[in-house]
Amino acid sequence: MTVYGDYRSGNCYKVRLTLALLDISHRWFDVDFLTGETLSDNFAVRNPARRVPMLELHDGRTLVESNAILYYLGHNSALVPDDEFDRARMLQWMFFEQHRHEPSLSVARLIHWYQGDPSERLEELMARQENARQALDIMEQTLSTQPFLAGETLTLADIALFAHTHIADQAGLLLLDWPHVVDWCGRIEEISGFISMQDLPDDNTPASIM
Repeated sequence: MTVYGDYRSGNCYKVRLTLALLDISHRWFDVDFLTGETLSDNFAVRNPARRVPMLELHDGRTLVESNAILYYLGHNSALVPDDEFDRARMLQWMFFEQHRHEPSLSVARLIHWYQGDPSERLEELMARQENARQALDIMEQTLSTQPFLAGETLTLADIALFAHTHIADQAGLLLLDWPHVVDWCGRIEEISGFISMQDLPDDNTPASIM
């Protein structure tokens, strides 16, 4: 299988991390979303949404939306609970991540880390940061009573939320304000097969379909 993505993207990192934890062989093609490479007409042929990450199978089928890709990669693994309720609770957190968590932290990171807090976006930045604090408060409360978000073991939910949470400082937030979240990040980083966001893909090839 082939993944098209930008290693700086949290949504792409969660796919890379899942592939690493499950030791799934793949090719990686680098797509620079900051310079608009995802907006090209050639890319849109395979992905009308013009976003990364995108997973392409050997038969040409493609899958987009990061958490859908995570579920496809991990559905038969220990990262997805066997119990129906526990599996639904995992999905609950993955929906939470895309609805409340990622839109706050990811956009705040873009404005603060990559754009340098432009004056015309400061009001939006503060609103995104406040929403991110609320999301982190919910995670903090849950993680004060259990080691992982969906229960006692690591699931896809933890991978999905770890991707943007562990770099919350780049969104202008002090992650140390949520100590249980910090401890949770540490537990994930100690899991066998873990790769950091800074570990570049082995096959970091510029995409040929641009």
